[in-house]
Amino acid sequence: MRVAVVGVGYSGFNANTPDLHWKEIMFEAAVRAYEDAGINPRRDVDSFITCAEDIWEGFAIFDEFVPDQLGAVLKPTCTICGDFLYGLATAYMHITSGLAEVAVVEAHSKASDILTFGEVIKFAMDPIWLRQIGNAHPYYFAALEMAQYINECCITEEQIASVVVKNKNNARLNPSAPYGGKVGIEDVLNSPMVFDPMRKIEIAPRADGAVVFVLANEEIAKKLTDSPVWLKGVGWWSETSNFDTMSFNAMYAAKAAKMAYKMAGITNAAKEVDFAEVDDRFAFKEIQHIEALGLSKRFETATLMVEGYFDRNGELPINVSGGNLGVGNLLEATGGQKALEVVLQLRGEAGKRQLSKAEVGVAQAWRYIPTASGAVAVFGV
Repeated sequence: MRVAVVGVGYSGFNANTPDLHWKEIMFEAAVRAYEDAGINPRRDVDSFITCAEDIWEGFAIFDEFVPDQLGAVLKPTCTICGDFLYGLATAYMHITSGLAEVAVVEAHSKASDILTFGEVIKFAMDPIWLRQIGNAHPYYFAALEMAQYINECCITEEQIASVVVKNKNNARLNPSAPYGGKVGIEDVLNSPMVFDPMRKIEIAPRADGAVVFVLANEEIAKKLTDSPVWLKGVGWWSETSNFDTMSFNAMYAAKAAKMAYKMAGITNAAKEVDFAEVDDRFAFKEIQHIEALGLSKRFETATLMVEGYFDRNGELPINVSGGNLGVGNLLEATGGQKALEVVLQLRGEAGKRQLSKAEVGVAQAWRYIPTASGAVAVFGV
């Protein structure tokens, strides 16, 4: 059984939304998704999935708080404590198993409400061995991983800077990207070093927003739209959550991609994938994730980045939306923003940033510090 995306909606993305409650952001995204799909959620949807982590929300059992604004009152509703792409995989299983014909997936970020972001991350760490390491900000752990990775792969400061330059400039064509800008290599290198060897501009700022997808089985999809976007493959994988034992090589992305590619029938991702949206909440992570997804060979990615291979007009465009460096860190909605860009590109609705060739696209997201968990989705037309 094939599963299609038949409706998408989003709200944001904004650096700060002091005038909006997270329920209002979610409602706006849901209304747009239902209008796009041409459905009535109270009548047509069989399953609702919200992607939320209690540690970000500040309260537990999040699905109790979402039925009203999703139109899901008295309907099956559940929370996936993970990124949007995990929720997408759950909806895929609901539909292919016959539990639902139409399913809705929601994820959101109200990161601007979190006053002690670093402390919340530390609270998720091992309480005995890691959480109490001095007063260090948890981004130091990302900097340690970056140091190991760039030393192993002989990556230069300029090559990391080229990721920032590409994504910030791509974001200038995305009206939903609040952190776009015309920057050059020197601008990046002049940014202050905050977590050696990581510079401030290499860290994606936080953003608010919500993404809602409507998925349907093939029979329903063909009734709703003449141009469905097919969810061809999904994959997810988790390593240990402890920094002292994890591999520091994005194994989560490689394993999740292997699962998604197998489902989608992809044997050579570098040749068969037209474009990708990958997690770049730290600039070095984009290079690491590109390699893990099999879109380039190890030790070659950074050089290809500088040469323009992954530019919007390059051989294999990566993060045409501007990525997290341009759009922002959307917490559990990060994969939703990635999937949204892929779907818009495949539908030819990406505006000024529309790619000339967009038939197979990949979305990838990581669950952020302190995890080594991630998910991958393959879409096609």
